Amino acid sequence: MSALALADEHLDRVIAQLAGDGAVPRDDQRAAVQALVAERRRVLVVQATGWGKSAVYWAATSALRADGAGCTLVVSPLLALMRDQIAAAARAGLRAATVNSTNVDEWGEVLDAVRGNAVDVLLISPERLGNPRFAAQLPALLSSCGLLVIDEAHCVSDWGFDFRPDYQRLTRTLMALAPDTPVLATTATANQRVTADVAAQLGDGTVTLRGSLARSSLRLAVVPRLDAVQRYAWVADALGELPGSGIIYVLTVAETDRVAGMLADAGFDVAAYSSVVGTDEREELEERLKRNQLKALVATSALGMGYDKPDLAFCIHLGSPASPVAYYQQVGRAGRALDDAIAVLLPSAGDERIWEYFATAGMPEPDAVTAILAALDGGAATLPAIEAETKLRRGRLEALLKILAVDGVVERETGGWVRTGAEWVYDEAKWSALRRVRAAEADLMRRYASGQGCLMQFLQQALDDPDPQPCGRCSVCTGELPHPGATPTGTAATNAMQYLRGVDVVIEPRKLWPAGVPGRKGKIAGSGVGRALAFADDAAWGASLPHPNAPDAPVSDELAAGVVTVLSRWSKHWKRPVCVVPMPSRRHPQLVRSLADHIATVGKLPLIDALEATGPPPPTDVASAARAAALVGSLRLADGVRLPAGPALLVDDTYRSGWTATVASALLHDAGASAAYPLVLHQLP
Repeated sequence: MSALALADEHLDRVIAQLAGDGAVPRDDQRAAVQALVAERRRVLVVQATGWGKSAVYWAATSALRADGAGCTLVVSPLLALMRDQIAAAARAGLRAATVNSTNVDEWGEVLDAVRGNAVDVLLISPERLGNPRFAAQLPALLSSCGLLVIDEAHCVSDWGFDFRPDYQRLTRTLMALAPDTPVLATTATANQRVTADVAAQLGDGTVTLRGSLARSSLRLAVVPRLDAVQRYAWVADALGELPGSGIIYVLTVAETDRVAGMLADAGFDVAAYSSVVGTDEREELEERLKRNQLKALVATSALGMGYDKPDLAFCIHLGSPASPVAYYQQVGRAGRALDDAIAVLLPSAGDERIWEYFATAGMPEPDAVTAILAALDGGAATLPAIEAETKLRRGRLEALLKILAVDGVVERETGGWVRTGAEWVYDEAKWSALRRVRAAEADLMRRYASGQGCLMQFLQQALDDPDPQPCGRCSVCTGELPHPGATPTGTAATNAMQYLRGVDVVIEPRKLWPAGVPGRKGKIAGSGVGRALAFADDAAWGASLPHPNAPDAPVSDELAAGVVTVLSRWSKHWKRPVCVVPMPSRRHPQLVRSLADHIATVGKLPLIDALEATGPPPPTDVASAARAAALVGSLRLADGVRLPAGPALLVDDTYRSGWTATVASALLHDAGASAAYPLVLHQLP
């Protein structure tokens, strides 16, 4: 049998197994499988969600395995996607296995099965490429690999909305180790710039197959000009009418808990889903949503790429993603096997602040990179050692090390990180261009949220679809909004506000001093559980909270009353404080002092100025050890102060890293307090 005939036969069979007898392959599916099997080419497929991209690599795998090739290696970005792909591979008649962070103890068994030719498809996450133990086995694994698949390939591109440094390592490591192996890259979310970049990374002669990204089953809508509480209430009203089950997307982890809690309080079966939820629990939640045992998951973008629920009936966004491409990717979860599904955007005035943060979070700063490389000049160093040397926050440090690893400047060995000897040069042109691209994407999202023309056509144009057309179904085309229309009911808004203002924001104390803090080590004494009136972009209090950089002024009556209500709820769980201690605030002394005065008066407690700030303000955006050490040097007890035995209520305006409250609490403990309970207006992320 010729190679072309082999490719066609296996594609026809796999399509029938996946979609039923009588299903016919699409033209581009056939072209892709033929290029991979008969010509051993590199192929990039950019097609809409639900088009059948996975059928291409199952069919190509089936044909190549029948022709004696080794197993297919699929690099997939999410565990949820891997689980779905393993199930889909089985339906296509293939034996699939995975190597990921959740089955480390099984790696040996899985790789032995691969070497024994008992596995047709091996799925790995891109992060495995940075694991020294796994990377050591790559050359032998790739030498026998019959096909390399890069799923969600927009992650490879600097210009992609979800660029991941570990993914870019694919083009420099995997394909370099297997230059003659056919490669399939797939994505549903790539504009022309990203498509061209990924194709260039795949190499000369890449076959690019790109189709229309229109989704005829989706009804898009934008409901503008709602405040935070109204948006919450709108969702509660909508869930009472929407059929089926779906996803409610939010921009932050904290928001998943708030929205899920409010909706659960209103009687809906919902759950929060984000990166902080354990792997086993996330898998359980995904399955419950698939079985329609939940009305909705309230999720961050952690539930996105590859999650496969064909009958997902709706996607609601509380807040806009940073780009239309990211938005298209998320709403693409809905309506894959339905004639009608709805996707509603409820934009927020605070969206742009979050966009700005994420737009630059993955970009390197030359001074920080110089500090990291200097820390490695003496040889291998562990992450904690580099952190202590550079004073960089752990999350930022890890992100920069990934970027440097992709550039070949550092690498991770068993003993830690080492320099490779390659020089690093800051690419000003590249990063400036990326900033401009991110700004342009944000502008597109503003225009989408303002309803400038057909919404589906707008998304198609944003993704450089070759044939954008008005959909005739969206809220702009029809002039109609889904229930409850332009505003929620008054009852829903009242209920939402009551719930949100009744939620306790608990501040958990730090447990251990970091190494290198003068005079402090081991377990932290004196730091108790605290409370905040509001957390981050709190819907119930956000408009009333003073901005961290706002002019100083006494606390408002509304916030003071809210804090007293918090104390009333808290009093059921604490040992009553014996005094109130204001933090010596450098930015808002009137605000903090007036709040402490009010609490002391209402609680009939003594107000004690036990703390003093000295010297310059300590740095903020640094590693924990550096922050704590600076605070130890700049906070002190007032001369001769002694506190009554018992807990002290420590009052401040904001709480972020927790080290200010921790150092202050330790000092109050030194002065006789059994513990200090932090109480703040605003806990910042």
